[in-house]
Amino acid sequence: MIRVGVVGATGRMGREVCRAISADPDLALVAAVSRTAPGRTLAEVAELDGDAGAVVLADRLDALTDAGAEVLVDFTAPGFAAEHIAWGIAHGIHVVVGTTGFEIDDAWRDAPVGVLISPNFAIGAVLLMRFAEQAARHLPSAEVIELHHDKKVDAPSGTALLTARKIAAARGEAPQAPADEEAHPGARGAEVDGVRVHSVRLPGLVAHEEVIFGGQGQTLTLRHDSTDRTSFMPGVLLAIKAVGERRGLTVGLEALL
Repeated sequence: MIRVGVVGATGRMGREVCRAISADPDLALVAAVSRTAPGRTLAEVAELDGDAGAVVLADRLDALTDAGAEVLVDFTAPGFAAEHIAWGIAHGIHVVVGTTGFEIDDAWRDAPVGVLISPNFAIGAVLLMRFAEQAARHLPSAEVIELHHDKKVDAPSGTALLTARKIAAARGEAPQAPADEEAHPGARGAEVDGVRVHSVRLPGLVAHEEVIFGGQGQTLTLRHDSTDRTSFMPGVLLAIKAVGERRGLTVGLEALL
């Protein structure tokens, strides 16, 4: 039984993570941290029952050590994630992070515990990135479009950034860029390692990515859609169970597949 503490437990993803952990017979949800609802229980904020529902939300990370947590799961915000990772390392707790939009510290590569950071825990999104790498060897001209809900604070998304970098690394030679005469600056999107990335933020969306490849007389479109946040949970659970077997930094869920 792996003892888990969730930081950001009352966020949209945090609540789903708490439910997924509590339903898994191999995991025990022993601590939950929330800056917005300390003192309330997970039964109140996430509709959990049993031992998990009785967990009282705390506003300090010390709740994880007090509860004997072995793994810290972070779904918070870019301004807090690096601090939480450093805290977990300092306290000998493995760390699984789904937060994006922050800089990775090279010192984490030598951490005595496992630190797994993934911009996307959906298995389908990981497969899309792998397929995009393969396609880029044959159709190097590509653009990435990512679409997320209007509450997502970072743009482009971590998934789109990683996808663009994988495409750039896989293609033998970058195609000649088209002439960019933007009547309105930004119309062609951001450029990430020579790959154009476009971000959409709208209510009603969850997480979506499309990669369009172009070649002579043809196009190839790869698309992944997460229509519900439960799509990320199998990957999160996989990471929680595997992170304790690794030391140092792992970036991307594909390392576990």
